[in-house]
Amino acid sequence: MRTAILLISFAALHGAVVIDRIAVIVDKSVIKTSDIDRDVRLTEFLNHQPLDLGAQARREAAERLVDQQLIRRELATGGYTRATDADAAGLLQDIERSRFGAVPARLDHELEIYGLTEDQLRQQLLWQLTVLRFIQQRFEPGVNVTDEEVRAYYETNLAELRRSNPKNNSLAALEPKIRDLLTGEDVNKQFEDWLSRARQRAHIEYRQAAFQ
Repeated sequence: MRTAILLISFAALHGAVVIDRIAVIVDKSVIKTSDIDRDVRLTEFLNHQPLDLGAQARREAAERLVDQQLIRRELATGGYTRATDADAAGLLQDIERSRFGAVPARLDHELEIYGLTEDQLRQQLLWQLTVLRFIQQRFEPGVNVTDEEVRAYYETNLAELRRSNPKNNSLAALEPKIRDLLTGEDVNKQFEDWLSRARQRAHIEYRQAAFQ
């Protein structure tokens, strides 16, 4: 007992007492306040937004993490192909080159401002790429964009298509781009519908004290 008291006192004297609360329960999984804090920092870093750890940002992060739990569950049972460490490393290099002029010290400095490590960023990129692959594998095979839908989009948006493609804006030239666009829209809708149904089936409990 004396040892426990000494340890607590030592931690308190050095300002090292950190309470990591359970913020959300998703069925049998938990999301902690530290998970939310990390997600806020990573999201705002990647979106190039000022660091904001306020209640609204934390609540939005909690919602993202609930979605992630549901996706992880599906990944564990569906046999989907995941992104690799090499994929994440390549994306990290692209960010370092495009945003920081391929100067690692600049990236490290920005990460420090957001309270992040390079490994945390790499793991986030790996997860984002894995989610993209999951969405493509799970929902894209069921999409069938018809020629009629392509033509209808072309005719409805012809003025904008001509402005953005002044040299060659015929239906034949733009058909692949339009088909990819419509496919992406349909895939996103199917994913959002699936996620909504998954949320309805799950038991999701928010611990309000963790957001105050």
